[in-house]
Amino acid sequence: MKHVTIPQDRIGVLIGEGGETMREIESRAEVRLDIDSDDGSVAIKQTGDPVLGLKAPDIVKAIGRGFAPEVALTLLEDEMMMFDIVDIDAASRNQNDLQRHKGRLIGENGRTRELMEELTGADVVIYGSTLGMIGTPKQVDVIRSAAEMILDGAPHGAVYSFLERKRNEMKREGMEYHQFPG
Repeated sequence: MKHVTIPQDRIGVLIGEGGETMREIESRAEVRLDIDSDDGSVAIKQTGDPVLGLKAPDIVKAIGRGFAPEVALTLLEDEMMMFDIVDIDAASRNQNDLQRHKGRLIGENGRTRELMEELTGADVVIYGSTLGMIGTPKQVDVIRSAAEMILDGAPHGAVYSFLERKRNEMKREGMEYHQFPG
């Protein structure tokens, strides 16, 4: 049995209307979720395929980090899909620094976050003090590098150039890549 804790304000999203999201995760990942609404702890017990069950904690964590349930469930669609987070707080000296870092990662009108998604084909969510990403290992690696560049103070233009270069590399390597509708 695995245990994951998610923020209080994401419990409703994990459960879903009438328990719908919770049942879908249980069914598709072949697990049983025991959610404690008081403290946000989620116990995950395998009930079927252990390989599917291994993805369940990441699905729960992804929803806890701000992803929509349908995006988090894409982790089950391909064994190469993975979830990872960048801890923005760890790169920040204080609360003002954290807010500045979040603002730089999001970009004006959300443009930087959107470009990370568009140029890699992965999903990116900034929630609380984390940047979450769901994609292939290569996509996640590129986003992590771009986020670290921004957190280190690199100009946005340099980061966008890096992302475009990496997108072209992924295309050349024939990596599975899907463009999100703009």
